[in-house]
Amino acid sequence: MSEAMTTEHLEHAEHAEHVAHEGTPFMTQVSMTIAIFAVIAATIGSLETIETAATLGAQNAAALSQSKASDQWAFFQAKSIKKSVNEVAARQGGPQAEPLGREAKRYDDESKAIKTEAEGLEHRVEEHLHEAEHHEHRHHILTMAVTLLHAAIAIATIAIITRGSRWPWYSGLALAASGVVLAGYAYI
Repeated sequence: MSEAMTTEHLEHAEHAEHVAHEGTPFMTQVSMTIAIFAVIAATIGSLETIETAATLGAQNAAALSQSKASDQWAFFQAKSIKKSVNEVAARQGGPQAEPLGREAKRYDDESKAIKTEAEGLEHRVEEHLHEAEHHEHRHHILTMAVTLLHAAIAIATIAIITRGSRWPWYSGLALAASGVVLAGYAYI
């Protein structure tokens, strides 16, 4: 969110505050509504930021798990090569055949455990990526919700500028309600 977008609603709220001092009941009501819209927009904007951070955190966790999985697969390959070399050497016979066969068996057992760990890490990568997508989806919905609230603030301000037209205030109420509903939908 840009700096202009984060402070624009505050400017509208300040204009509403000045009008509220005029004492007209409707203008005071519009001013209070704009102030409430600004608080709700700021709250939803904070939720949007939290979801962005959660997306990045999950993506970082996925990258770390992928790196660990790659390391485990490389380790698995090294153990598999050692197992194969020892099996070939054991088949050659001689006094070292039996110890080399045991080494080959040990490497085979170790590589199975390493493979299981690598597959588990790959599964965690998928889980983290799914989590990141979930948070990113919420972020997009919250972005739309806060945009509706900013539009509601701007349109409701027209009621002040026109010195009492009611249609902008009603339009602002409808947009704000839509924004709040949309923000709630992000968490369903």
